[in-house]
Amino acid sequence: MTSDLHSAPRGAAVTRPESKARSYVRLGNLDVYDYYLSILVVASAVLVPLSAARPGTVPMLLLFLLGALGTIVAMVAFDDLTGYRDGSDVVNYGPNDPLRKKLRKPLVAGTLTEAEALRFGWITAAAGAVLWTGAVLVAPAAPLWTVLLVAATFVIALQYSYGIKLSYRGFQELFLVALGVALVLAPYGLATGRFSEFVLVQAVLFGMGPLMFGVYSNTNDVEGDRGVGRVTVAALTSPRGNALFIGALSLAEFLIGAVASATGLAPWWFVLLMLPASALRARQYHLGFRVGDIMRARRVGFAVHRLCVALLIVANLLVGLGVAG
Repeated sequence: MTSDLHSAPRGAAVTRPESKARSYVRLGNLDVYDYYLSILVVASAVLVPLSAARPGTVPMLLLFLLGALGTIVAMVAFDDLTGYRDGSDVVNYGPNDPLRKKLRKPLVAGTLTEAEALRFGWITAAAGAVLWTGAVLVAPAAPLWTVLLVAATFVIALQYSYGIKLSYRGFQELFLVALGVALVLAPYGLATGRFSEFVLVQAVLFGMGPLMFGVYSNTNDVEGDRGVGRVTVAALTSPRGNALFIGALSLAEFLIGAVASATGLAPWWFVLLMLPASALRARQYHLGFRVGDIMRARRVGFAVHRLCVALLIVANLLVGLGVAG
């Protein structure tokens, strides 16, 4: 155990010593892997049938996944650093919120210092930049729009709660969706060299997943966010207004699939395939705003997203294998 109680960051309360390695894993939020599932959606769209895949596709996908890992870990580390410095994480993960585990925030727990977190963030960001550059270089195709999308995603991701601090300025909800969209569209474009309307529909639905557990987190963290001026819908509106907003997002997610099926952007059966995810989303809303258990509803949000990913993969397999048109 390498934690030193005497070097704990100011304001932190150490709950128990923990290895540095474990603390860095927590800082990178590596147990929340939901954005990384985008590569499975893309792989199912470009590798089936395997004979149609262009040379270099698999190495590109692997490099893109590793680059996403580095970039998102850096983003999360910088978010924790900012949340610790402004005091919002101390409030949200403090003794008044027994539902949160303080060790999930190493700076609050005192298992890492600010300098260690900052250094970790920049090292992983540099790794992300190198790996994404490698993905572009080995890609079967690299149309300009995909190169620009990869570059913009990298730069903007680091501004989420650091630098410009987009999540503090009212862009958090939009960012959570946009990041998911980019993580699907960019590798698809690098693999195929083209744009697909059906893949765009999948990308938006994929991006809705992180948004729909993010807004429940914001609902729980509303007081801490308001205290530091972090602009989220939950912090700006009344509880009823926030509930209506999340209800509208839940409905919009279903309508995206329904409209895509009705207009031919997706196969006619796509909306039917996605119904299990839509039903579970409705349960999430019921738990959060009818039962009043926001954190349990947030956990259901992870299940919805992972089910959605599985269904998107099934959709791509059906199309790729010619089973359903």
